[in-house]
Amino acid sequence: MPEYLPEGKLMTASENIYYTRSEKLLNEAKRNGTILEARASICDSGHNLIVDLGSMKGIIPREEGAIGIKDGSVRDIAVISRVNRPVCFVVDDITTDENGQPLAILSREKAQKKCLKNYISKLVCGDVVDARITHLENFGAFADIGCGIVALMPIDTISVSRIEHPKERFTDGMDIKAVIKTIENGRISLSHKELLGTWEENAKNFCAGETVAGIVRSVENYGAFVELAPNLAGLAESRDGVRTGQQASVYIKSIIPDKMKIKLIIIDTFDYKYNPQTPEYFCNESHIDRFLYSPEQCTKRVETVFG
Repeated sequence: MPEYLPEGKLMTASENIYYTRSEKLLNEAKRNGTILEARASICDSGHNLIVDLGSMKGIIPREEGAIGIKDGSVRDIAVISRVNRPVCFVVDDITTDENGQPLAILSREKAQKKCLKNYISKLVCGDVVDARITHLENFGAFADIGCGIVALMPIDTISVSRIEHPKERFTDGMDIKAVIKTIENGRISLSHKELLGTWEENAKNFCAGETVAGIVRSVENYGAFVELAPNLAGLAESRDGVRTGQQASVYIKSIIPDKMKIKLIIIDTFDYKYNPQTPEYFCNESHIDRFLYSPEQCTKRVETVFG
């Protein structure tokens, strides 16, 4: 069972289910230092998390709720917000409660420190990791990259095609892949667009003469940029009434790899509600050193170099 995954991905793992079946097996997990997961059902008045282990009740004391709670560098909302969500932990002890019932004393902080030491501290720029979106802000997406440890993906790194808000690509809880973009003083920044394919990889899915679906991403005095895929957009001729964010039907006039251009004609537009889908990834590697988006023959070079 992989230990260092975003919270929620261990819940249904066979080993996780095995260890939470009985007190005896939880004691075995304690001896092994195994990271487990269960759902936090309550945050009490002292900000201790009550966890339902199935075989018994567990408690994560407030100061064990997350790295930074003890020294005050992280606010208690990091604990409170875990109610009704999966939490990772290691078993510190098994004792009894005031009614003589078994009670597991758990630590999320120790699980996170173990993840930091054995996994996250060994990541380098260009590593491709599993992540789970935790929340979205207008400036970027926050994603859990292991045991509830969160990193920021700035909005301009989500896709080549520009968006106004990360909610146009992601939803809370969505499982994605990400690339380690920078590591500065232990703080990790993520990128995503390098996994969504080059200009040519995306453009080969379209042909001149086709009418296809798109999203209007920006409207300028010289035309409208219409997204055909998250990493591909074309320029359409100006048309009255076209607004940013609309769904569009567009006719493809021409595809010009040498100039990295797609010329479009807008056939129709209409308003629609965003319904982000799990991204399609073109990269299956666990590490990338560089990503050349632009075609080799194109005079404009668009490239990301990691490290």
